[in-house]
Amino acid sequence: MELMEEVCLIPRRTFFDPFERLLVRISPCGQWIAFKAPINGVLNLWLMNSEDPKSARPLTSFSDHHIGLTLRWSPDSSRILISRDQVGDENFHILSVPVDGTDPVALSPETGVKAFLQEPPTKHTDEVLIAHNQRTTKRFDLYRVSLITGSSQLIEKNDQFAGFFTDSDFNVRLAHRYTEKGEIEYLHRSDGKEWQRYSLIPFEDSLTTRPIEFSKDGQTLFWIDSRGRDKAVAMAEDVQTRTTTLLAQHPQADVSNLLLHPLTNHPLAASATYALADWLPIDPDLEQTLSYLEETFSGDIDITSMSNDTQKLVFAHMQDNKPVEYFHFNRATREAIPLFSAQPKLSNLPLANMSSVVIKTRDDLDLVCYLSQPVNAEKPCPMVLLVHGGPYMRDIWRLDPTHQWLANRGYAVLSVNFRGSTGFGKTFVNASTKEWGGKMQNDLLDAVDWVIENGIADPDRICIMGGSYGGFAALTGLTQTPKKFACAVDLVGISNLVSFLNTIPDYWKTWKTVYKNRLGDYTTEEGRAFLKERSPLTHVSRIEKPLLIVQGGQDVRVKASESEQIVSAMQDQDIPVTYALFPDEGHGIQKMHNRRAYYAIVEQFLAQHLGGKAEPVGTDFEGSSLQFPAGRELIKGL
Repeated sequence: MELMEEVCLIPRRTFFDPFERLLVRISPCGQWIAFKAPINGVLNLWLMNSEDPKSARPLTSFSDHHIGLTLRWSPDSSRILISRDQVGDENFHILSVPVDGTDPVALSPETGVKAFLQEPPTKHTDEVLIAHNQRTTKRFDLYRVSLITGSSQLIEKNDQFAGFFTDSDFNVRLAHRYTEKGEIEYLHRSDGKEWQRYSLIPFEDSLTTRPIEFSKDGQTLFWIDSRGRDKAVAMAEDVQTRTTTLLAQHPQADVSNLLLHPLTNHPLAASATYALADWLPIDPDLEQTLSYLEETFSGDIDITSMSNDTQKLVFAHMQDNKPVEYFHFNRATREAIPLFSAQPKLSNLPLANMSSVVIKTRDDLDLVCYLSQPVNAEKPCPMVLLVHGGPYMRDIWRLDPTHQWLANRGYAVLSVNFRGSTGFGKTFVNASTKEWGGKMQNDLLDAVDWVIENGIADPDRICIMGGSYGGFAALTGLTQTPKKFACAVDLVGISNLVSFLNTIPDYWKTWKTVYKNRLGDYTTEEGRAFLKERSPLTHVSRIEKPLLIVQGGQDVRVKASESEQIVSAMQDQDIPVTYALFPDEGHGIQKMHNRRAYYAIVEQFLAQHLGGKAEPVGTDFEGSSLQFPAGRELIKGL
């Protein structure tokens, strides 16, 4: 059924042009707030006075590519650390940006090298610890770097480990590596010379157990830990006696994050999410603040940062049918100053609600799912099954631009936390072992059956759509169950598990044993045969329904060859396929002009095969790098 006429068609750009504000962080002194915001569609670094939202001004003026997901303050509030890559190749470098507006300083090589922030400058005002792989692409060495000059000193050469764990004094306290069994081995140098085992994380705990941070005095190590239990909890370990103390736990979900005191690193609270997010107070002094925020604001609260004295917070208020709103909160006065909306263009629009539902699988697992339905639509309606990537991550309750866009076009939208999704305990995540294209796919099918049985979705008009692992699931949907879905959209998806494992980046190879144990043993003939059988490429001949494949040419995780080989195989068998390529994109579509083109293509494709509404392409291809190596003529309206 189509949308009722009174529901307006909201322009695509309203949903998908860059967020106007995100990564909002208050300075240690509490005077400044730094955040990401666009200039001509490219996300840059901005600064404002914490008491005056109108004082915002840009500190950078990049015009070709967004800054990345790093945004950290120096302890004296004089500089902000950000990350940036050049062409979507994920070779991020770190920059130090002065708040006085002078030029940024590069803290790591700017091209061809991947870097990340190893230890933020919390004790050392003018220095930071950075890891990068300039010496060898396979491993990351540690460098002590000046925030002012960018000069660096190698402090730890890495020839055998997946990575290091350091403390606030820039001491290398732990190293870790993966065993052949998929365990994580943590090692330390108790004698200052030889590496010795500190702890061994069993395979079944390896996705739900990790160290978070050392206390500033270096005497306590804080963990999120599932050892000896199903749901991960917050733990404190005395590094001298090795005794542990339970800090926080949730009955249904893993503790997923810790809010640390800026000066001591001691946890103030933990967060956990089953269907919705919960705060678990650890420090009694913060308990009243958390209770007040939860009582005052109807949606989920995410505390993004706090001043050194913990009296000033920045938090995000998240709802399902309103854009994220950021607030500056003074704990002493309980005054919440509105800063800005992440997507003000979505305010006061007829947006869909997102409801959480728990669906049982055929083998009795509980799947936490999120369902959006078109406003005022009759049922059953066409539906898009939106499969998250990872796969070891999860969907959450929020305003999801893709959900809202599709619901506005007349589609129900279902996101499924299938087995392997994180946050629901180690039994749930480990139920995905060697089940790519197996029980993980069955979970998606069980969820689809549920919405059909409940009269929500038209069984003849359902699309399976996703990126990365979600793209693999989309391809699997058309090859394993060719009559189940009306069409599929695959964004940077894996078509051949064997070739995928053979082309992963060098710096991922230190934990290739994780894939060996979770996907299948690529080192044996039997294991490769298993992976081949689970690969969509093997079953191309079964494809009956329309398929749109989209790829970034610079993708280093899922190489363009993954898309090219399945397109070629389909063409060899005279099976129609549309292949859209963005040569200047990586693992996903990031650049504004390319995003506009991508969503315009998908919208026309869905309208053609599911019958929903569509806005004309208009000028949305202008400025993009979009190419159609195959099948452009198969989609009407392009």
